[in-house]
Amino acid sequence: MPLPHSPTASSPNRWWHGLTRYHWFVFAVAALGWMFDCLDQQLFTLSRMPAMKALLPEGSDPVLWGGYATSVFLAGWATGGLVFGALGDRIGRAKTMMLTILIYSLCTGLSALSTSFWDFAFYRFITGLGVGGEFAVGVALLAEVMPARSRSGALGALQALSAIGNISAALIGMGMASLETAGVISLGNSWRWMFVIGAIPAFLALIIRARMKEPERWQRMKDSGELDRHSAFTYVELFRDARWRRNAIIGMLLVCSGVIGLWGIGFFTPELVRTVLTQTYLAEGMTRAQIGPLVDKWASWGLLTLQIGAFFGMLAASWVAGRLGRRRAFALAFTTAMIATACAFQFYRDASQTFWLIPIMGFFQLSVFAVYAIYLPELFPTHLRSTGTSFCYNVGRFLAAAGVPLIGLLKTEVYAGYAEPMRPAALTMCAIFLLGLLVLPFAPETKDQPLPEDERGTAH
Repeated sequence: MPLPHSPTASSPNRWWHGLTRYHWFVFAVAALGWMFDCLDQQLFTLSRMPAMKALLPEGSDPVLWGGYATSVFLAGWATGGLVFGALGDRIGRAKTMMLTILIYSLCTGLSALSTSFWDFAFYRFITGLGVGGEFAVGVALLAEVMPARSRSGALGALQALSAIGNISAALIGMGMASLETAGVISLGNSWRWMFVIGAIPAFLALIIRARMKEPERWQRMKDSGELDRHSAFTYVELFRDARWRRNAIIGMLLVCSGVIGLWGIGFFTPELVRTVLTQTYLAEGMTRAQIGPLVDKWASWGLLTLQIGAFFGMLAASWVAGRLGRRRAFALAFTTAMIATACAFQFYRDASQTFWLIPIMGFFQLSVFAVYAIYLPELFPTHLRSTGTSFCYNVGRFLAAAGVPLIGLLKTEVYAGYAEPMRPAALTMCAIFLLGLLVLPFAPETKDQPLPEDERGTAH
């Protein structure tokens, strides 16, 4: 007889059917943790250009230095992911999630106090520590708590709901721009208030501390002493076994493609919107003082429509991964992301395109992240799940941290003589999506497969 939670057991067609109240509680907390994580990320994306203009000496290129700030953030993200990912396997998913949420929330608030690029970069690095650690423990927690038939759908929905955090950031950005235009907030300081708002998610940590339990899979291993028999430094064990080592390297390269594509191109959409529309408004005779709040609002609209597209793209990718398999979903996502991103940066010309060209890019570019959320926890056993997922995401982010400033360097060095250097710089960067396609033939298919430890019949 199949186990009640096994993939072969009879079950309703919808992943959410039959879930208990505690299943929903865990899903809600994990989704909120990642949603607020993404809120803080996108508050940074929106505030990056105004912050650079306020903190840098006159004549500095805000796109170039914004790329450096993003690299520092991603380096902190990668470092935190590696540290807290391993910690999640040693002290538990719930405890680690609480710590990461506190760190990224409080340090986002501290970013509002920045007086120079260097203290701003320091706060972004510490914020990145928490941001990087939260995702891996969240998906490990959800993968282990959910019934097997619900795992793919729940993880895909978790990633799709992250768009709500991103959309919220865009709405906050528009609200701040309106307050700045009305004179409620002094010109050039709305970015500080956005970071203050980013401190609010710290309260979620109190809920986790009060009610969240560790997953039964992990708790059984902890109580039996099995965790103590494994290496205290879980990355040693991850690379000691040939299978987990291979999965970790493949997963890391897949993630590297999407993360550089998103942070090195997609999340420079606000800069694209500001650059294009600033030239338009200058040609119409507006002054730069008049233009500033106006293009900030349009940049927020760009992020909003990008994330609306992303929400539906991630839901679609989750469906494709569940029906056609993880590898086919990756192939479709990488290919369409490359085409849609190149088209958006090449053909964006006026504000009206913010409402259709940018969401198309968001739909395809972020669809791959839903497949990551489903796929990566399926590559590793319980005692290495958080560690392995963190390795894939965060070593990829270290490489991304080196790649993100490339768009600024291409713009200022290689294509400086072009009328609109941002466009060819972004088109060149789109080649990164080919990396995912090149790695994909070596990736194992995990559709309809049990989690690795279940293959040995140890626990479910």
